[in-house]
Amino acid sequence: MTHDPDILCIGSVLWDVIGRSPSHMRQGSDVPGRITRLPGGVAMNIAMTLARYGLRPALLTAIGQDDEGHELMRACEAMGMITDHVYRSDDLPTDKYMAVEGANGLIAAIADAHSLEAAGDKILRPLQNGMLGDEERPYTGFIALDGNLTQRLLDQIARSPLFDNADLRVAPASPGKAERLLPFLTHARAVLYVNLEEAGLLCQTEFASSRDAAQALVARGARRALVTDGGNSASDATSDGALTQTPPSVLVTRVTGAGDTFMAAHIAAEAAGCARDEALSRALQAAAAYVSGEHAT
Repeated sequence: MTHDPDILCIGSVLWDVIGRSPSHMRQGSDVPGRITRLPGGVAMNIAMTLARYGLRPALLTAIGQDDEGHELMRACEAMGMITDHVYRSDDLPTDKYMAVEGANGLIAAIADAHSLEAAGDKILRPLQNGMLGDEERPYTGFIALDGNLTQRLLDQIARSPLFDNADLRVAPASPGKAERLLPFLTHARAVLYVNLEEAGLLCQTEFASSRDAAQALVARGARRALVTDGGNSASDATSDGALTQTPPSVLVTRVTGAGDTFMAAHIAAEAAGCARDEALSRALQAAAAYVSGEHAT
């Protein structure tokens, strides 16, 4: 069994195709801007931020054997990620994500994570075969898990003894997939990272603040919940109480990946031994720097 990784990032690793414009946009808008292609996906975004903090993340995902997959693997390795445990499929293409952003935020996005979904529990084999753990000696470190996996696989993970000793950090891939995380709402090892809309979907209501949402998730059985609300606030709640902070005010130049950056920076801070208030502050500062364009992706 290897203990080389500082954290496992399980979920989507793909190519992001992002169109950004400085103009306010609405349905049907046709405006000038920039189109970029860069490594992305929830697990990838988290791993990139963790690597910037000096941690060694290992990826558990599915990447095709096509040219785009080979290029993506090289990009991951160049950023310091461990790719030894990636499931490489001969017949599944490398996944993609496409988004359009304007000055008024995310306009629309489509996530094509069909290959990750088709790979299913094959991506978890290193946790079963002794490379990273097995049922007798489950993996004991941090695990960042994203909601791009199928409902069936997420249900399986929530019940699996392979995750019994992990510090499990869980985030949905998008509001549309938030309800996939219901099996983790009462999980004994899980920490939930959601935004205000996602918290409302999990609790089947609407919340006025991140604090209300985080406390409601704990009341419904969550061991710990961190809820963000854009530039308004972020809260960290447990059964011992909640703390709330306001993020730094910055000019927003991008939004895709901001929540992933927040989650990764928070994990990195706690891995370094920071107390809850300091970890929340560092995560908010990192997310603010990201959306302002200070950090390159």
